[in-house]
Amino acid sequence: MSEKKQPSVWQGFKAFLMRGNVVDLAVAVVIGAAFTNIVNSLVKGIINPLVGAIGTQNLDAYSSCLSESCKGNQGIQLLWGSVLGATLTFLITGAVVYFLMVLPMSKYLARQEARRKARQGTHEVIEVTELEVLKEIRDALVAQRGPGYNGPSHRGYDGRQ
Repeated sequence: MSEKKQPSVWQGFKAFLMRGNVVDLAVAVVIGAAFTNIVNSLVKGIINPLVGAIGTQNLDAYSSCLSESCKGNQGIQLLWGSVLGATLTFLITGAVVYFLMVLPMSKYLARQEARRKARQGTHEVIEVTELEVLKEIRDALVAQRGPGYNGPSHRGYDGRQ
C-alpha cells in the first residue's frame, strides 16, 4: 500500500507565487506606485499653481461651523474645503491618467489591431458546409463521365452490371 505525499505548505505557497496573475499584479503595483509619483508631481508642480492663479492653492482652510463657536476643539466644524480639494485632486489625477495614458494607449492598440486585421485580410477564410462539398464532388464526377452519362444502371444497387 503506497501513501501519496501531500504537498507541503511551502510548495503550495511557491506555486501560488509563481502563477502568472500574482506576478502581473506585483508588476502593476510597482508600476502604479512609480506612476503615482509622476502624476502627483504633475498635479503639484503644474496643475495646482494654475488653479492657485485663479483662487487659492490650499482649500483645507475653508470650513463651516455648525455650532455658535468653533474656537479650539469646541463646536462642530465641517471641513468642506479639504473634501473639495481631495475631489479636485481626484478629478485632475483622473484626467491626467486618461488623457496622458489611457487615450494614447487605446489609439495605439486600435492601430495595432487594424494592422493585424489588414495583414490577415489577404487570407480570407471561406466556410463550406459538408453538403456543399458533397455537391461539388458529385458535379465533378458527373463532369468526368461525360455528357452521354444517364446515371447508374438499375441492375445493381451499386451501379455494377
